[in-house]
Amino acid sequence: MTRQEDPALEDVERLERSEPPSASKLDRREFMYSIVVPVFNSADVVGQTVDRIQEVFEESELSYQIVLVNDGSRDGSWDVISRKARASSRVVALNLLRNYGQHYANLAGMREAEGDYVITMDDDLQNPPDQALLLIDEAMRGRDVVFGRFETKQAAGYRRIGSSLITLINRRIFAQPADLAVSNFRIIRRDVVDRICSSHTAYPYITGQALMYSSNRANAGVRHEPRRVGKSTYGLPKILRLVLTILFSYSSFPLRAAAAFGFGVAILSFVLGLVYLIRALFVASPVQGWTTLVVLLSIFNGVTIALLSMLGEYVVRTLNTVSTQDRYHVVDRVSS
Repeated sequence: MTRQEDPALEDVERLERSEPPSASKLDRREFMYSIVVPVFNSADVVGQTVDRIQEVFEESELSYQIVLVNDGSRDGSWDVISRKARASSRVVALNLLRNYGQHYANLAGMREAEGDYVITMDDDLQNPPDQALLLIDEAMRGRDVVFGRFETKQAAGYRRIGSSLITLINRRIFAQPADLAVSNFRIIRRDVVDRICSSHTAYPYITGQALMYSSNRANAGVRHEPRRVGKSTYGLPKILRLVLTILFSYSSFPLRAAAAFGFGVAILSFVLGLVYLIRALFVASPVQGWTTLVVLLSIFNGVTIALLSMLGEYVVRTLNTVSTQDRYHVVDRVSS
């Protein structure tokens, strides 16, 4: 294969061409990198993923650690990654009690990670390990966080729509810059990782937290490969669940929208009661007590809705204060 035919070399050359002449870069060989890989029902491919990561980092002469987090897999994934951990001093395998979700698995891996930088990637080789070098090169320019920007994303249409919706929410809640693309293939500097790990939220959202706890972010163009084995388990229900998690855990927008609606209904109720009261003064009602009943119901229901809206504000604030417990549990840890 010639230099021009190697996609990885072309990516590196493109990155070097885009670098400003005056930009000073750190030496990537001076740091240690922890690669966190959440694992779920990928027994047929996760072993290849680990082998490829080791090959890329050893050829590049980089110090590294691989943290594999089994997120309640129902196949033989734990057997595969535990064997990898026993065979190599650079690999650690964690087994979670049950399936908690990708963000909890990433958080567990980050708390185990020892590197100066933490790289998160999928377990199915859709994030080619050689592309992590592009993330590292961009991080060496002093970046807090570098997200992989996929040239062509190999995903179903509904996932692209879901990604677009999440991007809109991220821009609203986490002030994601319009020119920044986010993904689960990213490198995060140690100080940002420490802030994420010490966060007291009961609902981790690593992408949003990385945006919250950093100031110097960037993208690196990377390849996204088709899934080699099986099919993605990240379906529409999980996307919708993530959207709700972001909205209710990191934003007061749903609550304030409900409060605004409640106060709107309350105002309409008061107006309606006033209209019927004035009408009763000038027009006799054909039904005795009708006006009194409508006025009283409008007032009391309006007051009740308004009070419930205000109480909801305090309930959410209380939940945010007390939600400090761990929401996942590690039942086994294997390393050599």
